[in-house]
Amino acid sequence: MFRRTCFAVVAAVLAASTLAGCQSGGGSSEISAPAVVTFEVAGSERYSIELDTDELVQHVVELQNGGEEGRIPNGEIVRDGDGDVNSPWTWHIDPATLEFADATTGVCDGLPSAVEDGSLTSDNYCPWDAKVVELKPLG
Repeated sequence: MFRRTCFAVVAAVLAASTLAGCQSGGGSSEISAPAVVTFEVAGSERYSIELDTDELVQHVVELQNGGEEGRIPNGEIVRDGDGDVNSPWTWHIDPATLEFADATTGVCDGLPSAVEDGSLTSDNYCPWDAKVVELKPLG
């Protein structure tokens, strides 16, 4: 009888904590597109990207919660002098081209300052060491 009661209590506690985790969603799941994600690269520089779909926002929430799949942001660099959400940089990532990858070629990896000064010459930017540091609504 004790084992059955103990099992029932343990099962109830696990179910309650699972439901609570689903409802809270880590706090950031209440954000929807459009949103802005800020990454820190190599622990030293930050840059931001606009997220224009709820699927991208949800993926960033998963990364914030420890997800490892598709952790490399990869998108086309717009070098038009307008940093947009990526200010004070004078470039930004075209939100329509953003994807998250498990692996990319090394030609698009580097620091945001390398994009700024032109030493990163690829049309895409994909910093391998990017870590999400903030997710917020656009505006």
